[in-house]
Amino acid sequence: MSTMPVGGLVPLAEENAADLVVRNARIHTGDPARPHAEAIAVRDGVVTVVGDDKDVAGSVGPRTRVVDALGRRVVPGLNDAHLHVIRGGLNYVLELRWDGVRSLREGLRMLREQAARTPKGQWVRVVGGWSAEQFAERRLPTPAELNAAAPDTPVFVLHLYQSAVMNRAALKAAGFTRDTPDPKGGQIVRGRDGEPTGMLLAAPGALILYSTLAKAPTLEGEDRKTSTRHYLRELNRFGLTSAIDAAGGFQNFPDNYATVVELAEAGQLSLRIAYHLFPQTPGQEVDDLARWIATVRPEDGDAWLRLNGAGENLTWSAADFENFAEPRPELTDGYEAQFEKAVRLLMENGWGFRLHATYDETIRRDLAVFEKLAADGLFPAGNRWLFDHAETVSAESLDRIAALGGAVSVQNRMSFQGEVFLRRYGPGAAADAPPVRAMLDRGLTVAAGTDATRVSSYNPWVALHWLVSGRTVGDLALRPPSNRVGRRTALEMFTRAGAALTGEQDVKGQLRPGCYADLAVLSDDYFSVPEEEIPHIESLLTVVGGRVVYAAADYEGIDEELPPVSPAWSPVTRFGGYQASGRAQALSAGVRQAASLGEAVSESREHRRWREERGRVRADAAIPFDPCFDL
Repeated sequence: MSTMPVGGLVPLAEENAADLVVRNARIHTGDPARPHAEAIAVRDGVVTVVGDDKDVAGSVGPRTRVVDALGRRVVPGLNDAHLHVIRGGLNYVLELRWDGVRSLREGLRMLREQAARTPKGQWVRVVGGWSAEQFAERRLPTPAELNAAAPDTPVFVLHLYQSAVMNRAALKAAGFTRDTPDPKGGQIVRGRDGEPTGMLLAAPGALILYSTLAKAPTLEGEDRKTSTRHYLRELNRFGLTSAIDAAGGFQNFPDNYATVVELAEAGQLSLRIAYHLFPQTPGQEVDDLARWIATVRPEDGDAWLRLNGAGENLTWSAADFENFAEPRPELTDGYEAQFEKAVRLLMENGWGFRLHATYDETIRRDLAVFEKLAADGLFPAGNRWLFDHAETVSAESLDRIAALGGAVSVQNRMSFQGEVFLRRYGPGAAADAPPVRAMLDRGLTVAAGTDATRVSSYNPWVALHWLVSGRTVGDLALRPPSNRVGRRTALEMFTRAGAALTGEQDVKGQLRPGCYADLAVLSDDYFSVPEEEIPHIESLLTVVGGRVVYAAADYEGIDEELPPVSPAWSPVTRFGGYQASGRAQALSAGVRQAASLGEAVSESREHRRWREERGRVRADAAIPFDPCFDL
């Protein structure tokens, strides 16, 4: 291998060379000072050079991996600002995902096949990421259909925060009988004979749904780690490189966080996670917050796993429900007293927080508490706090949030619940749910996420499509152009705005020297693909901190190897996760087919010329196609 200087450039010594170079790309950097580039160099997990191919050529050393993007679009790694990633990871390999499935008939076929593979004592569970509106049939499965598909294996199908459908075997496994009382805020639907039919309704609270799901078997030990690693790989598949975990019910600290902590300590996370702590026990919230404040601090951790604050609940009495199939719940009179204690405790100790708040009625009451504490000097600048969701927030409330230095995190829950919201509140309210443009016009930091996995899908491109188009997964246009955003703004909400919520906007969300080397090479150009194709975009190559954590199509096989999915009967081993219908799936299939036939594919002429100019390859060498070269 030649080391002679070429074109006036002296090849770098190994200790000064880049670890990774991506070239021949159309890079959207997210950096206003240099919004577009052709190539990027990475060393020690951060970006060192951004420019043209010639600008990075001097960074190539003997062991530099050079990736030819083949003219594809490259974007900063996506950051889901509200994802239940920790809980999702602990359950991923146990779940049959209907995300992206286009017909109920296909969903039932998958369910029937999985039931035949599932051993005795285990459940088949379909938990979030889909809506009846995405199906050609526009309806839920019936208990009778679940009984026919799986007469002996318990089946639990969760639909949004609204309902669940169970077969007879699941009713028996969960212990539901004619004598089981309805829990508070929930309903067990019964037939004329008084026996449960298999339908559970949130009326309006979802506790009945989640407490029933909690009766299903869970993973233990190493299987939890394997499940989490495969879930993170699935997120990497869509170009996600960071997520903010919003905590949630049945996610106890520190027990349910132990798996991601162990993976972080072993260097096995492929996604950066900033997490929150959520008090689980009503009446004990302030005591729990005080205990955590005494033992941990926000920003404890590192660039891969770090504590970000409290929430998304601080006290249970202050939490509303987002079940749009039911009337807006009236919150408890006088909840503010306990809520104020929790917020005061956090602010006095420099803790940020996030708050689940669907309705303006909740937001107004919370803001009154904040304004009272701000008058005492307890809302200092730089102490990050935000509202999540905010579908019906008013203009007045947005002004008050801005005055207090708050931010907002919006999610595409309306992609999946827009039709039922429209029926209850009408087209005017639906057009402003949430008022994204009004938030941005006030200069608020507005980050975007999915709220996956139990309502929305974790596919961020479905959420980006919703931001840009205003359409649901059932293709109903809810938000008019005046309340939509352009593609660059939507991407900013999924990159740098999310980084601002964790105080990392100077090192994350852009591709410029000094920032984390987090990026995605896309299957299709997000900026030019037809709007209806945005949900089908995937990443072909995802890089986090300079590590290739996901690779498909032309790059298949160069990512890090994962342990096999366990247990072997997992739905993931048969069906995977999100059911793709885009070009990325065809690209990967084409590469696999070519490999199976032993076909030789020529290296791109332009890439070979660039390599030869660097003096690394003999001009007459016969090189099989490989877009990545360990030079």
